[in-house]
Amino acid sequence: MERTSFFERLNNWARRSVTLKLVSVGILILILLIPTSMLTSLIYERQGLRDNAIEEVSSKWGAPQTIGGPVLSIPYRTIIKDDKGQSETVLRYAHFLPDELEITGIVTPEKRYRGIYVVVLYTSKLHISGKFSYPNKKALSLSESSCELGAASVSIGIPDMKGIHEAINFKMNDTVYSFNPGLPSYDIFASGASFEFNLLKKGEYKFEFDLLLNGSSSLDFLPFGKETKVSLQSGWDSPSFDGAFLPEKREVNAQGFSCDWKVLQLNRNYPQQGLGNYIANKDASFGVKLMLPIDEYQKTTRSVKYCVMFIILTFLTFFFVEVLNKTRIHPIQYLLVGFAICLFYVILLSVSEHLKFDAAYLTGTVSILALITFYAKTIFKNGKMTAVFSGLLALLYGFFYSLMQLENYSLLMGSIGLFIILATIMYLTRKVDWYGISSGEGKE
Repeated sequence: MERTSFFERLNNWARRSVTLKLVSVGILILILLIPTSMLTSLIYERQGLRDNAIEEVSSKWGAPQTIGGPVLSIPYRTIIKDDKGQSETVLRYAHFLPDELEITGIVTPEKRYRGIYVVVLYTSKLHISGKFSYPNKKALSLSESSCELGAASVSIGIPDMKGIHEAINFKMNDTVYSFNPGLPSYDIFASGASFEFNLLKKGEYKFEFDLLLNGSSSLDFLPFGKETKVSLQSGWDSPSFDGAFLPEKREVNAQGFSCDWKVLQLNRNYPQQGLGNYIANKDASFGVKLMLPIDEYQKTTRSVKYCVMFIILTFLTFFFVEVLNKTRIHPIQYLLVGFAICLFYVILLSVSEHLKFDAAYLTGTVSILALITFYAKTIFKNGKMTAVFSGLLALLYGFFYSLMQLENYSLLMGSIGLFIILATIMYLTRKVDWYGISSGEGKE
C-alpha cells in the first residue's frame, strides 16, 4: 500500500478540520474589522461636510442666537492698587437686571440648500417688554459720588449681529432711543447693541421694543428678569426644547408649535445686580431648536454598530452549510461575502443623502441580498439551500432594521433576538458528531 507523504496528510487534515475552519473564519472576521472601522470614518467625514455646509450658510444669514437683556449698566470709579502698591483710579461697571421681562414672538422657519445638504434658517419677530426699578446702588456698596449716572447705558446681547434685520428702537417710558452697535462693557455679553441713558431722574422705567432677527438652528433666551416670560409660535413641526428649563405649556402638531416659559430669579444662580462679570455662568439659557425630522447620519451610524454582528451570523450560516452538507467554501469566498455586507452600509449612506432613510435601507437590502443570493447559489449548487440562506439574510436585515426603530427597547429586543438565534443553532446542531466530521466519519 502506497504511503502518503506528510504534506498530503497535512493537507487532508486541513481540509477536514472543523477547528481550523473556525480559526480561519475568525481571522477573516478580524480582517473585516478594517473596512468596518473605515465605514465609521466615512460617515463622520460626510457628517463633517454637512456641518461645514450648515456653518457656511449660517455665517451669511445668522448663527444660532441667544437673546440676553436688556441690562442697565452704570459706570463707577474705584481705586485699586497695583503690584507695586501704587493707587490707580479705574472705571468699572455695575449691572442691574429688569424686574419684569416678557418676550413674545413668531419664528418663521425656512429651508435652504447647500448642494445636497439642508440648512434650517429662521426669521424671528420678537416683542420684548418689561420694567426696571431705580438701581439700588447701596446694595452693591457704591456711593453716589463714585457713580456716573449721566453716562449709564442700556444694552442687549446678540451673538451674531449680522442677524439684525431692522433698526432697534427702544421705548423707555415716553422716550424712544435707538440702539447703536457695540457695548460699553463686555462684562455680561460678548457682542450686542447699546445706547446711553441718563439716570439722574429717579422712578420706574417701563420699556418695550421690537426685534427682527435672523438666525439658524436654535433660538435661546437668558432669564434676566425677576420673572421672565417667553411665548413663541412657529410653523416648524419638529422642535426640540433645550436648555435649563422646559416650557410650562407646549403644543406641537403638523401645523407647527407654540410654547410658553416662566422662569423666576430663584431658578437661576445669580442675583439681579452685580459688579463686573458677575454672571460667570450663563447655563440658565433656554429655548428651542429647529430639528430636521431625520438625521440620516445618526441612523447610519447606529446601523454600522451591527455590522460585525451581521458578518458573524452570515459567516456562521456559511460554516454550517459547509460542515453539515460537505460543501467546500474557500476563505476568499467568505471574504467576498463579507465585503458585500460592508458595501451595504456604503449604499445606505450614499442613498440616504438623497432619499429617506427607510427607502435607502430598502435599496441597500435588495441590492446586497440579490448579490449574495446569486453568489451563494453558485457555491451551494442547491436551489433549496440557497432559498433558505437568502431567507435567513432577509430576516437578519429586517431584525436589525427593527432594532434601529426601537430606540428605547433596542437592547431588550436585541438580547431576545440573539438568544433565539443561539438557541436555534444549538437545537439544530445538538446531534452533530463534531469529532466524526473532523475525521471524515460523521453522518450528514
